[in-house]
Amino acid sequence: MTSLLTTNVLYLPIGRKTFDLEAGEEQRKKSSDLLNQLTEHVIEPSEIITSPEDLADFLNTIDNESITTTIYQSVTFADGEFIKAVTELVEAPVIVWSVREPSVGGRLRLNSLTGGNSTSHVLRSNNHPFTFVFGNADEAQVIQKLKQKLAVQNVIEDLKNLKIGVVGEHPPGFFFSDVDERLLKEKVGSTVTYFDLYEAFNECKKLPKEKWEGMIERAKKQVVGLNRSDETVERFAQFSTYIKDRIDEEEINAIAVRCWPDFFNELGAAACSTLSQFTEDGVVSSCESDIHGSISMFILRKLANGSAPYLGDMVHINEASNSAVFWHCGAGAYSLAHPEVGAKAGVHPNRKLGFTLEFGLKPGGVTMFRLGYTKTDGYRLLIMRGEALDTPQRFNGTSVEVQLETNVSETLYTLMEDGFEPHYAIVYEDVVDELIELGRQLGIETTVFTK
Repeated sequence: MTSLLTTNVLYLPIGRKTFDLEAGEEQRKKSSDLLNQLTEHVIEPSEIITSPEDLADFLNTIDNESITTTIYQSVTFADGEFIKAVTELVEAPVIVWSVREPSVGGRLRLNSLTGGNSTSHVLRSNNHPFTFVFGNADEAQVIQKLKQKLAVQNVIEDLKNLKIGVVGEHPPGFFFSDVDERLLKEKVGSTVTYFDLYEAFNECKKLPKEKWEGMIERAKKQVVGLNRSDETVERFAQFSTYIKDRIDEEEINAIAVRCWPDFFNELGAAACSTLSQFTEDGVVSSCESDIHGSISMFILRKLANGSAPYLGDMVHINEASNSAVFWHCGAGAYSLAHPEVGAKAGVHPNRKLGFTLEFGLKPGGVTMFRLGYTKTDGYRLLIMRGEALDTPQRFNGTSVEVQLETNVSETLYTLMEDGFEPHYAIVYEDVVDELIELGRQLGIETTVFTK
């Protein structure tokens, strides 16, 4: 996560005049410099704020509703009046930051840690979302923690603006693909917009060739063996073009598509290629109308700086290599293909219709994740970490074999007994710590399978 974050950060350096403000000012300047390197827009005073009255005056000069994250730094000890004044005016979650004592022995010059402790207690008591960081601005671990926590706040804001386009209801019996829209909005912040699948089928076929042939040109840049004159390739281009226009019109950021049996029976083509190309180009797309699968992919892409995620079923366990195989019948962003083979055009392994993707995924470290939901447990997060192995393609379609960090048999039984959904989102980046923090900030129960 090296890119500059776009959150509007409110930095509040707080202290009392009874402590060493000269030493505190050194910490304030270093902290301010760091935050301005990490994020595009930092709203901050020019000096340490030393009274609740001055704090209120400063907060009344800014647009409090635009703040996405408050960084409350106890430069010295300060009582709970300060943070109480902040939360009464600013709803944004808080990062409480305490710095180290400048010297040990003699006078306690800052007492910053106690200030952070007191502040955290007030926030917890008032059920205001917060997290904590300890250390100075020049410490690598502080820089990393701030990056992670700010990235998580960025994702939380993005989720509030996320609109998922659902193209057709989920197939019969795929109950895990459904959603409680009210609870989704309340807990995650996202909304759902529905599109009629059969209307899309009918309308896409009416598009003039010059409208959709560019979609084929886009695919040919990365798909090996694509036959542009194949009727299923034309159907892919027509449907993708129609849906892309709807995506742009409605400002959709992710889609969930009912792929079977309707695509095969009514359009005469597979949906896999549409989902693959959209995910490659930044609009994460799930099959079988899996709304939470699409959101899971969206979260991973955001935390991994735009890397394309994958969504697959766990279909095979190999105890000898402590690995699990994740598969789907022909969907996968082009850039995920093993570089020695590439993303090849194929046909659906069961329906024998194109065009689908045919490849084994590349090797590398991965994070596996699911934003899950059950009627009994509500929302929950599943997080796993592993290594995608450099093994031959295991099954027709797209697949990847991942060596887990935890015992694969024990993990399997826990996943089944806890009733997690069968779609797992995967990204080639270690974002475990960020996902754990996301669960904490959203107040969602989190299950973690890592060392």
